[in-house]
Amino acid sequence: MASQQYAAQPGRPYPPPPEPEAFWPAQATILAAIALQFALPSRLVVGPFWLIPSLEALLLLGMFLATPNQLEHEHPRRRRVALSLTAFVSVANIYSLGALTHYLLHSHIYNGRELIVSGVLIWSTNFLIFGLWYWEVDRGGPGRRAAGHDGQPDFLFPQMSDDRIEPRNWRPKFIDYLYVSLTNATAFSPTDTMPLTPMAKMVMGVQSLVSLVTIGLIVSRAVNILS
Repeated sequence: MASQQYAAQPGRPYPPPPEPEAFWPAQATILAAIALQFALPSRLVVGPFWLIPSLEALLLLGMFLATPNQLEHEHPRRRRVALSLTAFVSVANIYSLGALTHYLLHSHIYNGRELIVSGVLIWSTNFLIFGLWYWEVDRGGPGRRAAGHDGQPDFLFPQMSDDRIEPRNWRPKFIDYLYVSLTNATAFSPTDTMPLTPMAKMVMGVQSLVSLVTIGLIVSRAVNILS
């Protein structure tokens, strides 16, 4: 219904025509996030250090089995597994941030280098995992976009507002969402891409808050310790 409403309006046609999208960039991002979880100190993770990454790896395997190498149409099972995996890693990363903040505020810190490394690992995981969030949330997910069944846009990219910049049938890919995540994690706010829906605004707000706490509280304290 939303796609028909957009198509009926003058200007750029919506949705763009179907276009397959490779799945390997998302898989590589998930693997990188799992590797970062393994690198965290054991006191900053739930249970044994191998528990969370192992469960994440199982979810990744399930998503891999439910999805071909290239997305061409909607995959409801894959999307459910992908959203579960993304939420799981997000919660684990926020827990690690909370544990590190508690450790920082209630313990005497002597190892500033370990604190910096932990903060960088948490921030990097935050950057990667929210790139996946944006990729999965926008327009109903990558499967719907690949099939040309795009829902209402959740993000306004610069290429969508000026036909002189990109072809009229331009559609964002995974790298575009990863870049949005990077800029939001460094600027703590949208830069060139604006959130349009409440869901997009909520997800970007959570990422900004996690990034702000990580950089503003932990990394700055670690620098003071080293100095």
